[in-house]
Amino acid sequence: MPYPEQLERKRRRLAAVLGVAVPPFIPSPREDRFRHKVAFVFGADRRGGLVMGHYAAGSRTIVPIGECPVHSDRGNRLAFALRDALAHARVDPALLRHVLVRTTESGHEAAVMLVVAENHRSLRAPVRAFLAGPEPPDGFFVNVNTRSGPLMTGRETIRIAGRAAVRENALGSSFLVSPDAFFQTNVGAARNVLRLVTAGVGSARRVLDLYSGAGLFTVPLAAAGAQVTAVEENAQSVDDAARNLRLNHIPASRVRLIRGRVEDAMRRLARERFDVVVLDPPRQGCVPAVLDAIAEDVRPARVVYVSCNPEALASDLTRLRSAGYAIDALQAVDMFPHTEHIETVVTLT
Repeated sequence: MPYPEQLERKRRRLAAVLGVAVPPFIPSPREDRFRHKVAFVFGADRRGGLVMGHYAAGSRTIVPIGECPVHSDRGNRLAFALRDALAHARVDPALLRHVLVRTTESGHEAAVMLVVAENHRSLRAPVRAFLAGPEPPDGFFVNVNTRSGPLMTGRETIRIAGRAAVRENALGSSFLVSPDAFFQTNVGAARNVLRLVTAGVGSARRVLDLYSGAGLFTVPLAAAGAQVTAVEENAQSVDDAARNLRLNHIPASRVRLIRGRVEDAMRRLARERFDVVVLDPPRQGCVPAVLDAIAEDVRPARVVYVSCNPEALASDLTRLRSAGYAIDALQAVDMFPHTEHIETVVTLT
């Protein structure tokens, strides 16, 4: 489908779901090669040989891939070079689960994580051959995931070579991003999301950043002078946020990092006062207790809501509007061309 038609269909869908007027989408800066996090799954073909690709829709059947046009060029090259080294060494496909590659937007830095069922000695020779190749990554990890299931990575990660993370400098602030960390995969489009959130926060001094991840919003808001309280459940993301604050020379006194579930943290934070609450919840949206605490207890002058799910956004907006908030600005950003995914930033007052 031509890209302008994709954007218009998404706009009409979002307007229908939310029941409000929706302006034209901000397009992705790139229609291809926009994913800076590469992910492939390994498996075996009918003859027991190694294949690498993506799952077919709605199944666990692996479709072998020769090239993924939405992945960054360097990410593709590294993934396929690793696949070739593993295949040449005849590593048992049953040992292999996934390969994850994280590149910077420029492609100058890249880190690779090989996810395996067991850290078997048969991996050593192909990994050495891969790292000795013409384009080695800046960091290489082996992650051991003993369980098959929806989670790509397991608890044990071994750094084999190089740096622990790539440094992304394309968002104004700098961010250290490891291969399996949650961080926006389309960095060019993320710049637009960050700009919209920053505009929604404005000159507010006291900001509560909920579901704060590795600090995508916390870091630039604190750098601009805001006093930020950031809440995130994932321990690795909280550690990443702390590193990113140090990387950007932000005083510890300006940011309070809280590790825990947002609904639990809100029981303590409900007695505090914040000028703006920034929400970037998971796909299912906010639990009602969080929205109730925001609307009934904290009652900030503004709420900036970042959503990747129009249906969840519609439900949460209904709850906030019934509590007295009104939509002040709404703008969607296309993070994932050629898919139905929609990223929306809404500012309520």
